[in-house]
Amino acid sequence: MLWVKSFHIVFVTSWFAGLFYLPRIFVNLAMVSADSAAERDRLLLMAQKLMRFTHMLMVPAVALGLWLWAGYGIGWGPGNGWMHAKLATVALVLGYHHACTRVLKTFVAGRNVRSHVWYRWFNEAPVLMLVAVVCLVVVKPF
Repeated sequence: MLWVKSFHIVFVTSWFAGLFYLPRIFVNLAMVSADSAAERDRLLLMAQKLMRFTHMLMVPAVALGLWLWAGYGIGWGPGNGWMHAKLATVALVLGYHHACTRVLKTFVAGRNVRSHVWYRWFNEAPVLMLVAVVCLVVVKPF
């Protein structure tokens, strides 16, 4: 199980790297002037490639996490409330990932209506979720 845990950590870390950087591209896309098609196209290409890569990292991260959950039997019985909170946070991360996919589609369609400031705030969410997951797993507060 230590191999599974090791690869889970690697894939989760890599997945979050994509979730940290993709919204930064959104910030830059929101700041591109209307007359700069080349810059917009370059940023969209970067975002699309990163999104595909992030999708590929999410799948083994979640699959290995489920394997660990089933293999260790964590989350059943008293003293395992932290696992329920962690799973709820993982559901939020999956929702955020889906939201990034939708945001990218709005940029591709040329229908973005949000400012770069909004995307700067949007960019902070994965940091907070990662902090929550790590604290729940390490500290196991409840």
